[in-house]
Amino acid sequence: MTLDPYAWDAADPLAGYRDQFITPDDADVISYLDGNSLGRPLKRTAELMDEFIRETWAGRLIRGWTDEWMEWPLTLGDRLGSVALGAAGGQTVVADSTTVLIYKLARAAVDARPGRNRVVLDTDNFPTDRYVLEGIAASQGLELVWVRTDPGEGIHPSQVESVVDERTALVLFSHVAYRSGWLADVPEITRIAHSVGALAMWDLCHSVGSVPISLDEWGVDLAVGCTYKYLNGGPGSPAFAYLAGHLQDSVRQPIWGWMGHRASFEMGPGYEPAPGARALISGTPPILAMVPLHANLDMLAEAGILAVRDKSQKITSYAIALADEWLKPLGVEVVSPPDPSRRGGHVTLRRPGFAEILEPLWAKGVIPDYRQPDGLRIGPAPLSTSFDEVHRGLAVLRDLLG
Repeated sequence: MTLDPYAWDAADPLAGYRDQFITPDDADVISYLDGNSLGRPLKRTAELMDEFIRETWAGRLIRGWTDEWMEWPLTLGDRLGSVALGAAGGQTVVADSTTVLIYKLARAAVDARPGRNRVVLDTDNFPTDRYVLEGIAASQGLELVWVRTDPGEGIHPSQVESVVDERTALVLFSHVAYRSGWLADVPEITRIAHSVGALAMWDLCHSVGSVPISLDEWGVDLAVGCTYKYLNGGPGSPAFAYLAGHLQDSVRQPIWGWMGHRASFEMGPGYEPAPGARALISGTPPILAMVPLHANLDMLAEAGILAVRDKSQKITSYAIALADEWLKPLGVEVVSPPDPSRRGGHVTLRRPGFAEILEPLWAKGVIPDYRQPDGLRIGPAPLSTSFDEVHRGLAVLRDLLG
């Protein structure tokens, strides 16, 4: 593999999309490698936000709810499902935070499997997933079955198969492991869960917008993900929840709010859930925070998730090649899977003392992030990151270590 970044950028069919992002001329960033934590803003997002505030919000005021806003969690959910999730309409909503939606769906799932008291999860999943399940288990008297996973890899089907049984209500794993970038075998693990009558739930935070997803085809029951990483929704932008259509009559989320009611503005006594995915909504949707998603979903639909995945595999492979050439002699280990088909959209490098390297990197305008133990994550976003940016960033890291 050539390490010449200009050759790679010249051959990149998605290179033109970088011009759609805001990159200030006076920015002190020479290499942004943290798109897997927070995506860059789009120029179109700034235009839409200004238009929404000055015209839609200021012009329509409260009438905006009946004009369109009431339907945004569903219409944006359907758009997201079509563009990035492989989900037919009526199964996805945009609302709340990832943590709240994990609670809603996981609690609903275990309630929908009465007589079963076991929930399977892995030791290296993202903390929120583990903490929420610990809380549900404590309040509901459930048993947590922990699968010990290698931080350099992730969950394997054989591990799941060895622990699920007729007592299992739910399994919850991440599609892409947040530390290593390991890409789980969603359809096979889902099949294994179903073989014992359990429900399968997936965290898509580190895969949506970077890796093709086919929730309907894979038979996934429930899924949750965020929108501020590869979907560029902005800091704290709302999350999304997917509930398969065949479960919507039997699975009921536990936070009953007025926006999930059959007739929100009747304000009547007693809760009657709305039909379909609307019942996943609880309180007033964060409309202003949803505006950026319109811009990014348009861009992602135009670029195509398969092309995005191809660029992601190439640019992470390029980062690994640079690490092997420059950093391995300096004691750096590539933790992420070398096989791009088993790797999500980021690469984790490991070396003792990396916790102290982050601040000097940031001071020099190179922005990766750090995860315990000793892991430096390199997360190039396929639509906004160039090969030259990766080259410049890892060159600075090499010079700091050398």
